[in-house]
Amino acid sequence: MTHEFVHESRPGRVVFAVGARTRLAEEVDRLGLRRLIVVCTPEQADLAAELTLPLRDRIAALHPHATRHVPTAVAATAVARSREASADGCIAVGGGSAIGLAKAIAKDTGLPSVAVPTTYAGSEMTPIWGLTGADRKTTGRDPRVLPSTVLYDPALTLTLPSRLSLTSGINALAHAAEALYAPDGSPITALMAAESARALAGALPRVAADPRDLEARSDALYGAWLAGSVLGATTMSLHHKLCHVLGGAFDLPHAETHTAILPHVLAFNLPAAARARTALESAFGAADPGGHLFHLAEDLGAEMSLAALGMPEDGVDTVVAQALATPYANPRPVTETDLRAMVGNALTGEAPAPRPLG
Repeated sequence: MTHEFVHESRPGRVVFAVGARTRLAEEVDRLGLRRLIVVCTPEQADLAAELTLPLRDRIAALHPHATRHVPTAVAATAVARSREASADGCIAVGGGSAIGLAKAIAKDTGLPSVAVPTTYAGSEMTPIWGLTGADRKTTGRDPRVLPSTVLYDPALTLTLPSRLSLTSGINALAHAAEALYAPDGSPITALMAAESARALAGALPRVAADPRDLEARSDALYGAWLAGSVLGATTMSLHHKLCHVLGGAFDLPHAETHTAILPHVLAFNLPAAARARTALESAFGAADPGGHLFHLAEDLGAEMSLAALGMPEDGVDTVVAQALATPYANPRPVTETDLRAMVGNALTGEAPAPRPLG
């Protein structure tokens, strides 16, 4: 067998340990930062203040105004606040909303950032930014938005509710799954994606059974780190395209939307992606990865209906039109009929229908 691939490693430092939060000041010193803006959601303001207390003399602003999908107006306000504070760096505490806002600041100002994730979103490992306007989400890649340092502390995920832990973990699993059939994958990304899927598939039921299981939390966060890493190194396909459209058009919750959509995309794509199918069959211990994931998520309490998440019944036309308007990589061609079937089933919460080739 001959090999042909391109692999580009992303710069960045990762500190992974129970108690890694206590190394925040040390890592900030390592970067030479002196005036920091701290971003988080309103719900995480107390945690952000607690984590950054050792840096109190260097905190120029606490900005607890991150929100999902990073609306353009929210991003503009954060950029302006960082400039007013004469910040020379940013700390993001939280999940994808906080880290996405830090990326928006970096995109416009070039400020370096330190990410302290509290979910399994994986955004902290990618150079991908996203901003949401009136009716759609725009994404892009810029190496400046990749955090300089990421502190992974599994103990910070112990208070993440069981259902959100599940959907956040499946969000991460989607990164690994799409990396397995990405057109620009490499042997390294394939190994990392398969290991990520194995770790997440094994950890999420244990987290659901006992949210205080620190070993299960560590396994899940380890899988999420790998998933984010491969997301940042490969091209996103149909699943991420649909989730960006759904989030931008209807402001649906991010992780929950990934959870409802992923089984349908896997059922459609895996017949055309033999290696990805084999890796996911091994990770899940099941012959039908899409169907297995749907029933696992449903059994563990995830909402599998996009309608229940807030998508209007007449929204399928919008999703199909936007998804078809911009070309994207995918292991098999996608027609309007295919999209209507997948999104229609996800809308009502039906199990994924087999989509054989031909």
